[in-house]
Amino acid sequence: MLFGKLERVIKRIVIVEDEPLVAFDNEHFLRSAGYEVIATVDTVPDAIASITSETDLVLADLNLSDGGNGRDVAAIARERGVPLVFVTGAKPENACCQAIGLLSKPYSQRDLLDTIGTVEAVLSGRKAKRVPRGFTLFSQ
Repeated sequence: MLFGKLERVIKRIVIVEDEPLVAFDNEHFLRSAGYEVIATVDTVPDAIASITSETDLVLADLNLSDGGNGRDVAAIARERGVPLVFVTGAKPENACCQAIGLLSKPYSQRDLLDTIGTVEAVLSGRKAKRVPRGFTLFSQ
């Protein structure tokens, strides 16, 4: 496959975001980029219900509308074998033990796509072509 595209490992994404405009923009952008957004939710119980064996990646904010915490979502994702990227303005303590990486807010749509591409490369055992600005990849 010299010039062909690699098949995506990440196809189905759950967005956990309490800011409605950010959630809507991410959902719309990722769908138009060819991803299936399984759910866009803003509470811990809804996130837990949405993360299934069909989920390939969770993008989770740290502070949620129900007062819940993205760390709780990360614990469930990890328990279910689903990689999670924190998408937040504040780095949570021990984030490297809870997620595959952290994308700092604010970020561009290009950085969001490149973050997913970087995670996909790591999950596939490849070296990432470009680690986006504002993204910290934790060693796995």
